[in-house]
Amino acid sequence: MTHPLVPQIIDLAIPVAEQLGLEVVGIVLHTNQRPPVLRVDIRNTQQDTSLDDCERMSRVLEASLDAAEIIPDAYVLEVSSPGISRQLITDREFISFKGFPVVISTSQPYDGQQEWTGQLIRRGETKIYLNQKGRVVEIPRPLVTRVQLDERR
Repeated sequence: MTHPLVPQIIDLAIPVAEQLGLEVVGIVLHTNQRPPVLRVDIRNTQQDTSLDDCERMSRVLEASLDAAEIIPDAYVLEVSSPGISRQLITDREFISFKGFPVVISTSQPYDGQQEWTGQLIRRGETKIYLNQKGRVVEIPRPLVTRVQLDERR
């Protein structure tokens, strides 16, 4: 479950990232650690995300978070790039990774399987379309629990 502060942090982080030519792709606040850890995953929209991108985002975001006093106590801020072996979530990611090999997991078996591999065709309103060696597989979205880039290929 998402921490209640995350929506406020997202509202603050997105404009900061946009000013720097970056995109926020994920935010998690780990409150089970002392001090809590705020992890922000970013992506450079023009080129590979660099350490410099993470450092710039970290400096500006930390100053903005401290000024807004959203997180009341001490915390650790981690800004990183999610890398290639990651889950696809946003419409933009599904468009960007069209044609890439993916692994789709379902909550229950669909057509006898709970894990599907193939090339991503697209995510529609009700189904995710996958190319398996020229055969189109249509997996109902309500069953899909995860779509992840397949780094094994």
